[in-house]
Amino acid sequence: IYSSLNIRIFKNMLYLYIFGTIVFTVYGQIIFKWRINHFGDLPGGVYDNISFLLKLLIDPFIFSGFLSALVAALFWMAVMTKSDLSYAYPFMSLSFILVLIASSVAFGELITVNKIVGLSLIVIGIFISSRGL
Repeated sequence: IYSSLNIRIFKNMLYLYIFGTIVFTVYGQIIFKWRINHFGDLPGGVYDNISFLLKLLIDPFIFSGFLSALVAALFWMAVMTKSDLSYAYPFMSLSFILVLIASSVAFGELITVNKIVGLSLIVIGIFISSRGL
């Protein structure tokens, strides 16, 4: 019984760390896109581009996106202490699905049949590869 409980706790923590990695990764991507849409395109000249990018860096929301990437990295390091990379990494593909849904909701981006088919193949691959723990 003790061994079975340890295995369940181990798996639950692993999935919690994977979930944290995915959520913070997706948050960062959506925030970056939202704020960059607000600021517009790169202006074109080298000096103007540098100035533009520096302006982005001091935006609090952009900063939160970088912070979320750091938190995602910390979760990912926790994942690596509990799992093989070949097992855990396919789960990162779930971020593609969440970004597709979030970008449709937040930015009105289209969800096409090709995107659905492609993401379905990813989910099938995740299911197959996750059977090996």
